[in-house]
Amino acid sequence: MLRAKIGFVVFGVHKDGLKDPMGVPFIDEELIAQAKNALRHAGLELVGDNLVVASRKEARERLAQLKKMDEVDAVVLFSGTWVWAAHLVGALRDFAGTGKGIVLWTHPGSQGWRPVGGLVLHGALKEIGLAHRFVYGGHDDPLEMARIVSYCRASAMKNRLNQSVIGAFGGRGMGQTCGAADPSQWMKVFGVDIDPRDTTELIKMAQAVTGRESKQARRRIQRLFSQPIPQDKISERSIRLYIALKRIVTREAWEFYTIQSLPGLANDYSATCFAQSMMLEDGCGTSTLGDYNTAMTVKLLTDLSQERVYYGDLQHIDKASKEIKIIGDGACPPSLAGKLGPAGFARHGIPTEGEAGGLSVKLTCKVGEGVLARLGRNDGRFEMVLARGTVFEPPAGQLEERQNECGIPFWPQGFVTVDCDIDALLEAWNNEYACLGYGAHLYDELAAFCEQTGIKAIAL
Repeated sequence: MLRAKIGFVVFGVHKDGLKDPMGVPFIDEELIAQAKNALRHAGLELVGDNLVVASRKEARERLAQLKKMDEVDAVVLFSGTWVWAAHLVGALRDFAGTGKGIVLWTHPGSQGWRPVGGLVLHGALKEIGLAHRFVYGGHDDPLEMARIVSYCRASAMKNRLNQSVIGAFGGRGMGQTCGAADPSQWMKVFGVDIDPRDTTELIKMAQAVTGRESKQARRRIQRLFSQPIPQDKISERSIRLYIALKRIVTREAWEFYTIQSLPGLANDYSATCFAQSMMLEDGCGTSTLGDYNTAMTVKLLTDLSQERVYYGDLQHIDKASKEIKIIGDGACPPSLAGKLGPAGFARHGIPTEGEAGGLSVKLTCKVGEGVLARLGRNDGRFEMVLARGTVFEPPAGQLEERQNECGIPFWPQGFVTVDCDIDALLEAWNNEYACLGYGAHLYDELAAFCEQTGIKAIAL
């Protein structure tokens, strides 16, 4: 799970122990310490010193120092008292050139005149069009703290993507139009390069996997499943494909990848569903069918969540109950199996979508709070649809009936109730795929990511 590192900067003119006419220091050192502890408790790592920035010289030196620290993802400016905005705004404009996030935090309270300092700097940044998030709230207010954390973590995610590479095996799968990518647009918006190639080397590398290497992989895989791994050629090819995928992705230093699957590999060597399941389990963002938009969504959810991510078809939507059934074609990280039973094995099972066959994963997703999301394009421009959801498991006595409804009961299934207007969701959705991430915090963090990258967030 991604951990954001932030520069913490206190600002204010009346500092160094200067007291107000009542004899009380303008800068509340105890409050600053509490604010820092609250940020650390919320999962942020702080970089800072005890300097309260007041002058142009101090602002330039402090922000220039943070600018040069590649590991710093964002800066949190804490209002200590009132300030001359002109002393800070130039240095902040320079820092903003890094693309890292800026949070302006004002803690409520009359003592110290903190709101005055916060608001004058907020207005100055708005005046010059400098993107930032203004937060007015206490360190003991979970909602306000979440606004700070989500913006900082989104900035960290944006920084992680910068100069990264997505690999692509093969071309567009199954006529997938709403997953294609423009390399120039991806570089402009995300700073991500696209590295495509065919699947020839992947097949050769899979075929070259030794029996010893396969046995080692089987021992590791077996611990994730409730039944023995089948001992046959189809299963062996699925495992070898996983090993080959992992090797190439590691060798090429790809942060994530997409794979065509069909036509191609699923006919010529093996269906990719099991290999994809294991790559997801390893924490690697990926997608099938050469679907770049799903791959990016999975990458974001994987890095921002403590759990693994499941992507699959929006196979059925019940408008009355707001229940959505997500069923992927055999690809799902086995650690998402719920209490109704640990992950098992099945066959890919659809000869028209892969004559070579392949091993797949069978499970019902565990319960939890999370988000359904997918990046897409509308008339060539990126937008992301977001919906809060609760994953549930059907009663044990109804599970078989529920699994049989789709006609392919042995593929992994996730049952989700969404908290939104279903008609609005259907209108906004941009593909047959949905990406399911566990963690209620993901909704706000993805929205903040969209805000910082200029993507339209359709937050339902």
